[in-house]
Amino acid sequence: MQTNIMTLTEQQDFQERKRVALYARVSTTEQAEEGYSIDEQIRILRQWCERQGYEVYREYVDRGISGKSIQGRPALQQLLNDAKQKAFDMVLVWKTNRLSRNILDLLKIVNLLKQKNIAFKSYSENHETETASGQLHFNIMAAIAEFERANIAENVKMGMLARAKEGAWNGGQVLGYDTVEIPSENRKKKSTMLVVNEKEAQTVRRIFQLYIEGNGYKSIANKLNKEGHRTKKNNFFSINAIKTILTNPIYVGYIRYNVRVDWSEKRRNNINPNPVIVKGQHTPIISEEVWEKAQTIMRNRSGKPNRIHSGEYPLTGLLKCPSCGAGMVLGRTTNRNKDGTKRVLEYYVCGAWKNKGTAVCRSNGIRTEYADNYVLNKVAMFANNDNLIKEIVEKINQGYRSVTEPLQKEYAALKKAIEAIQSKKDKVLGLYEDGVLGKGELMERLAKLNDEKKLLDERIAPLEQQLGQVDKKEVSFQMVKEVMQNFMSCYKECITAEQRKRLLHLLINKITIAENKKIETIQIQLNNEVVRYFANKGEGKSSDEDDLSSPFSIYFDL
Repeated sequence: MQTNIMTLTEQQDFQERKRVALYARVSTTEQAEEGYSIDEQIRILRQWCERQGYEVYREYVDRGISGKSIQGRPALQQLLNDAKQKAFDMVLVWKTNRLSRNILDLLKIVNLLKQKNIAFKSYSENHETETASGQLHFNIMAAIAEFERANIAENVKMGMLARAKEGAWNGGQVLGYDTVEIPSENRKKKSTMLVVNEKEAQTVRRIFQLYIEGNGYKSIANKLNKEGHRTKKNNFFSINAIKTILTNPIYVGYIRYNVRVDWSEKRRNNINPNPVIVKGQHTPIISEEVWEKAQTIMRNRSGKPNRIHSGEYPLTGLLKCPSCGAGMVLGRTTNRNKDGTKRVLEYYVCGAWKNKGTAVCRSNGIRTEYADNYVLNKVAMFANNDNLIKEIVEKINQGYRSVTEPLQKEYAALKKAIEAIQSKKDKVLGLYEDGVLGKGELMERLAKLNDEKKLLDERIAPLEQQLGQVDKKEVSFQMVKEVMQNFMSCYKECITAEQRKRLLHLLINKITIAENKKIETIQIQLNNEVVRYFANKGEGKSSDEDDLSSPFSIYFDL
């Protein structure tokens, strides 16, 4: 009998096909304007895997999400988490910028994959990162991708600035107007114009009328909310919303643009002293006379109120209103003593009530002195009580085990079934090498076993995702104790009230108040940032891999 001999390559193909993770992303703008398609990207990548004889481990897809940052991309975060478990052998993308347009993020991701011996490949750019020349080429292309993104952003910004200087509207929602598309030769950028929404315009006129009559921001918000007026997004009016409307020249017929520069980096901290203000192409809602009266009143009032420095009141935002759940902020009342002197009392009060009035909530005030002392004493008592810490740690871990154990049992059973299939494949290959089976029968049996494995892989994939989300090490007594005691040490070393407030906001998630206006629970949060900060007493920084890891968060009440 002739013995069939399988080549080493054939044995490797039969026994272990390379597992490939496919990643695809497209932003809403790209999909709408450039014609990029998630489905087309995946189809091309799947075909490439079939030609190479590779197995598609899983498709990771982020739809309608920008490539600016890797944060907020759930599919990419899951891919990175699976990569740490060495769940696949290669990551394949249609184009490098699908993974990230930020060169630092891109290099971090590729470095993480390299540490786990996972290859990275870009289909359309033919990148490889396993040689020195390949790595250099990859770095150059990554830098070019980031340059392209910055260049596109700069061109868009210049175009919007030019439109604003012509008095055109650059898009976005504003109370009192509807944004209407108008015909344009540029298919990538839809031109828009503002058309008066008469119902909303009545609200705008009411705001200016009340202000000119002498009402303050809070008084106006309170009146509007009681009268049934609502914001563009159908919310209650707040103090900030009123002030924003009263200072917006759009209502008197002007376009204001580029008020804040470098928004993505500096947010609200970089006011442009010379924004674009030009006559707009839209119809004004109020007259020049009303506008000038309002601005004159505002200039005369500015600088009179004493600013309250919230840093001196560390629980602002942490305390939650027992009625509506809004964050509590500082409020003051003035009482007169029997001898005629005045006494100022300070409270934490409902932020919604303070900003939007009695139509939304009531004050629910709680004395600042009581709340500050109670919280700090409670945290200090917990930090120095080993029995309480052990009790909390056991509760956390028990809850963790109740969630993960059933998943782990099912996962282990499926893994065992997959290993059994691999054993069967090895046995079939042995029969072939011994001449018991012909090549045709071998192929048939292996195909059947591969189909069985595919079904098991489909069942195990969602389990891996679930376990990846809760796959955290059990909390240790030592870790909790170290965090709490280092918190107390850092707190005592703080020089300023603002520093103490920052530490409390880092450790505490929220504080609830009972109906009798006494503190009910203090919810402590343990996550990557908290543990990293207090384990190193604020001096340490995690590795690149930690920066890319999935977040872990645990909460418990004192």
